Amino acid sequence: MKRTILIAICVIVAIFLAKEVYESNFGNRRVVVAYVTAGSDVVPDPSLMTHINYAFGHVADSFDSLIISRPERLDQIVALKAKNPKLKVLISVGGWGSGNFSEMAADSTLRARFVQSCVEAVNRHKLDGVDIDWEYPTSSAAGISSSPDDTHNFTLLMRDLRQALGHNDLLTFASVATAKYVDFPAVLPYLDFVNVMSYDMAVVPRHHSALRAADDDYLTIEKAVQHHLDAGVPADKLVVGLAFYGKGTVRPERGADMQAFITENALTEHWNEEGQYAYLTDSIGNVVYSFDNARSLAEKCRFANQKQLRGAMYWEYSRNDSTHNLSRAVWDVIMAEE
Repeated sequence: MKRTILIAICVIVAIFLAKEVYESNFGNRRVVVAYVTAGSDVVPDPSLMTHINYAFGHVADSFDSLIISRPERLDQIVALKAKNPKLKVLISVGGWGSGNFSEMAADSTLRARFVQSCVEAVNRHKLDGVDIDWEYPTSSAAGISSSPDDTHNFTLLMRDLRQALGHNDLLTFASVATAKYVDFPAVLPYLDFVNVMSYDMAVVPRHHSALRAADDDYLTIEKAVQHHLDAGVPADKLVVGLAFYGKGTVRPERGADMQAFITENALTEHWNEEGQYAYLTDSIGNVVYSFDNARSLAEKCRFANQKQLRGAMYWEYSRNDSTHNLSRAVWDVIMAEE
């Protein structure tokens, strides 16, 4: 009897300690997730983020393995842990136009091989998990294959990844702003958090990532978050997506000095109070470019904190200027109360 009680106590203590270790590593603390791409050579400042999603990995044409773009670049990013030991680095699999998900997820053998390939990549590159960016289950809008069964098979993929990764690695995914295509009640038990792609939601003269708007037909960050809350995602598993880029008929070069761009093109800068974003007009008043700056990003991060969301993510780091002012604005607000 005493031996049985002792064993029970040991099991409870082990579970408690495992939970403590997990929460100290990942927990429910606020996150700042930076997408860092294979196509850039910019090395991020690891003190301005809690997580890096390396973009991208892809499902191989054989449907059974993971291909990583520029693995040497990924290793360079992982090496940033030497400067920030708390930094978590995930491989983000997919992206717009990245296919082969539908075939892979539909076949249990192919799915198992792909999952094992992901686990091997996590171990080989000393990663902290996997972020799935399938855009989007059941949709061929990005020119990829799809099936009506994709939503169910997406859940199976998340289940299998979680089982293979265990609970010491992270599993996240990027979700469309409307919260469509995914069965959230089914998939949430396998996820650490959800990255909401609350950008690319409109074109000029509207802003593609406005905080809010009076127009009911205008998709905004506020509405994107509400769509996910309505779909059953708890606030503390929601990470709001921010854009480090703008849209318009004119566009500055990546990392360009915005004031120089405005002057050179004889543009005028304005501020949209309701949407909380900046925009530029030409000499006759036409909106030619709308964008986020440090001020607008800070306001959107305050919204995330007010809604008690898990944090913020952004696409993508190399869009900063030389002072990293965009990343710094996100970090300073999201982590202000941590």
